[in-house]
Amino acid sequence: MDRLHLDAFSGIAGNMFLAALLDLGLPRRVLEADLEPLGVPHRLVLRKVKRGALTARYLDVQVPVPGKKTRMRSAGAAHGAAPGHAHGRSHQDIAKQIAKAKLVPEVRDRALAIFEALGRAEARVHGTKLENVHFHEVGAADALIDVVGACIGLHRLGIRSVSASPVGLGHGTVLTAHGRLPLPAPATLELLTGIPTVPAHVEWETVTPTGAAILRTVVDSFGPLPAMTIVAIGHGAGRERPGPLPNLLRVVGGRQDATSSDRVVVLETNLDDQNPEHFEYLMERLFEAGALDVSLQHLQMKKNRPGFGVRVLGRPSDRVALSQILFAESTAIGVRVCEWDRIVLPREIRRVKTRFGQIRVKVIGGDEGPRAVSPEYDDCKRAARRHQAPIREVVRAAEDAAREALGLD
Repeated sequence: MDRLHLDAFSGIAGNMFLAALLDLGLPRRVLEADLEPLGVPHRLVLRKVKRGALTARYLDVQVPVPGKKTRMRSAGAAHGAAPGHAHGRSHQDIAKQIAKAKLVPEVRDRALAIFEALGRAEARVHGTKLENVHFHEVGAADALIDVVGACIGLHRLGIRSVSASPVGLGHGTVLTAHGRLPLPAPATLELLTGIPTVPAHVEWETVTPTGAAILRTVVDSFGPLPAMTIVAIGHGAGRERPGPLPNLLRVVGGRQDATSSDRVVVLETNLDDQNPEHFEYLMERLFEAGALDVSLQHLQMKKNRPGFGVRVLGRPSDRVALSQILFAESTAIGVRVCEWDRIVLPREIRRVKTRFGQIRVKVIGGDEGPRAVSPEYDDCKRAARRHQAPIREVVRAAEDAAREALGLD
């Protein structure tokens, strides 16, 4: 399977997500072996439970606590501690631990992105900087297992695309290191900005900050179950809770057909007073914020003034962040927003060896396997500069190497 859909009707927590991947088919022994380079003392306790009428997997992470041998604690429940908290671990410490571990680059980079999203949300909530954010010692340990384990699971299962339903939110209050706070917790709510939510009609925490950070980072689109051939289904349980629905996360794994569909948000604005030199920086900022594509079009505007139309394609969950960049980095005073259905061919990035070094190549699939290859321009440009070669020769070498590796004529 290469697609994963999260049915988050009862929300999501880090341990629910990892337990669901284990229930979906991730081998536990593989997960435990891949977690070893992280160097975090822990023990995974996985058991079958009933949530309502459904059977699911419930995951506890045991971590050492001073004065005790172990302590059972559901993963994904950590909230950020106050800046300078005496028994906390800083975001920088956690990032360094992940970076120095011998993890697959895809796993490492995704885990770093999740913790950065979590740290930035905590920083905004507490009015501080990212480097001043601290997590509680126990919470940081099991959150590390949650986050890195989730990234290992996605990598080991071969998942290339993740979608999710609107997220069910509970109400009420939760007790944290900062005292009693309203639900959703402030950092959770910050992370859910731009993500579709629905009331879960329960008076307890359905989405933890770790769960929200995973959603924010790994999900490509939000909506109903997309077109796919269903291969397997997994259920990750939360704690036993009263409510109209079982407290679990359902994940659906499937295969992507030759073509698939999703939804993209389209943001447009017309500009007649923007310095053209600033468009390059605007585009860089938009791509850094997750834009899928950015295009410019020459326009003849009112009073016969020359101008530019800016069109940005992105994931629906990124509409707020992308519009904020348009307002901050251009002269736009209004942005038109709509959502479009999109039909896409499957694609993946591979690295090929050439006489100019390794080059990333986009492989575009079809009904009967790979149908086209497209070398990444930035890689080709760097290689051409490094070897003082025409870029067309680098591109041709990458295309030939990719076609040979894939067996294409």
